[in-house]
Amino acid sequence: MKRSFRRALWAGAVVAVTAAAVPMTSAFGAGSVTATFAKAQDWGTGHEARVTVANDSAASISNWRIEFDLPAGTTISSSWDADVTSSGNHYVAVKKSWGGPIAPGASFSWGYNGVGAYKAPLNCTINGAPCAGGVTPTTSAPPPTTTPPTTAPPTTPPPTTPPPTTPPPGGKKVVGYFAEWGVYGRNYHVKNIHTSGSAAKLTHILYAFGNTAGGRCSIGDSYADYDKAYTAADSVDGVADTWDQPLRGSFNQLRKLKKMYPHLKVIYSVGGWTWSGGFTQAAQNPTAFAESCYNMVEDPRWADVFDGIDVDWEYPNACGLTCDTSGPNAFKNVVGALRTRFGSSALVTAAITADGSDGGKIDATDYAGAAANLNWIMPMTYDFFGAWAAQGPTAPHSPLTSYPGIPQQGFWSDAAIQKLKSKGIPSDKLLLGIGFYGRGWTGVTQATPGGTATGAAPGTYEAGIEDYKVLKNTCPTTGTVAGTAYAKCGSNWWSYDTPSTIGGKMTYAKNQGLGGAFFWELSGDTSNGELIGAIKGGLG
Repeated sequence: MKRSFRRALWAGAVVAVTAAAVPMTSAFGAGSVTATFAKAQDWGTGHEARVTVANDSAASISNWRIEFDLPAGTTISSSWDADVTSSGNHYVAVKKSWGGPIAPGASFSWGYNGVGAYKAPLNCTINGAPCAGGVTPTTSAPPPTTTPPTTAPPTTPPPTTPPPTTPPPGGKKVVGYFAEWGVYGRNYHVKNIHTSGSAAKLTHILYAFGNTAGGRCSIGDSYADYDKAYTAADSVDGVADTWDQPLRGSFNQLRKLKKMYPHLKVIYSVGGWTWSGGFTQAAQNPTAFAESCYNMVEDPRWADVFDGIDVDWEYPNACGLTCDTSGPNAFKNVVGALRTRFGSSALVTAAITADGSDGGKIDATDYAGAAANLNWIMPMTYDFFGAWAAQGPTAPHSPLTSYPGIPQQGFWSDAAIQKLKSKGIPSDKLLLGIGFYGRGWTGVTQATPGGTATGAAPGTYEAGIEDYKVLKNTCPTTGTVAGTAYAKCGSNWWSYDTPSTIGGKMTYAKNQGLGGAFFWELSGDTSNGELIGAIKGGLG
């Protein structure tokens, strides 16, 4: 079963709002080895810090040990990429077992989340040498040179080596979904990613979706995935498929696209709104599920196409199309099993709920516990409101912030981001979600949000939803609210993002220190990639 829509959320409540932090560093060191502490985020009651060990000597450093004290009122609650122990306010951080030597001129970064406002450490030593002390202001935290931050060690076995990163241009990820069913009625093919200019702006493609029926990963559409024959005109490289070649379809086209754009990574996404029901059974035997997923993604016919797996479970220990009651540890256990089976060199990511309400879907499962085994997390900050509430009130489906009269508390992007950060997930492991489509009602008389309606507005493929590339011409925007746009044309009312509102959201993503942005999905953009251009341009 295929779908052209994304997802809907339910519930209500409150959000914790935090202030954007101004990064600050304190540099310590004696001789040719230094340790630099940087404040990445500070929300008053807590903070995120980065520590960079730099080797300015002519020889490699095989081991390092940092000792320091934290001032009263500040403690470390979780750490990543270093083994940290404490006695009172005295802390010791040493290299993890998987950490290799630091070459001359190179550096290594680790980090921690702390309780209380950020305070510069005291009495720091590195490899036993007294620190020089002093405070060195900076305009931004030093970028990590290895894996992105993770939370405290999970209950499932951690990877033996750190998850990899692929530093995108400007240091931010631009991740877009390619829907396998788009090759049919939408006539959107892998070649369009190239001709629209999108491939040059993307860092990662999520291929949606693999099935999870019976608690096992399986191919979603074998014809579209690896059997459909492409003509020379429709092929990425202008070379037609032959009847006897071992791999055809979108998988082969993605292989060609990756050859053309070597920086691109492709991740196989499993689940989605329609196919998340199988995760309930997967949670009963995560090891068997992970094995089936590995066998699907790493099939010898297309193993070179995919760089990892994405978990799109809607929603663990909560209700989506179906309800799951696997418990708060199920998601963490499934992710841990996937990381163990796929290993440290693969990308393992997740698209999750953006329900920031009190007691809502984010609170239903241990997303922070799973974060250590995930390269990044994508809260689906869209589909907050839509014509499933046929009578309205009309509301933008992807508000960045709250606004007077919003139908549900906690149903806006910043609410989700702040809640996830408050649970200990590092900000640069979070990507902001953008919808390349609008949601709309009909029978509306009020131009501004909050009006009544009689049902869903007509859509090309499904009532109540339409691509941006269509709406920009058929129903141009008439106003903005909460960081997104809306439009009233005749009796129809739509909300959707534009290049301008996306620019504002990317400014927010940068100010929050997020790892970048992702979007659903490529075929909704214009033929020249207006929206992805706004994402890439906004992130820098």
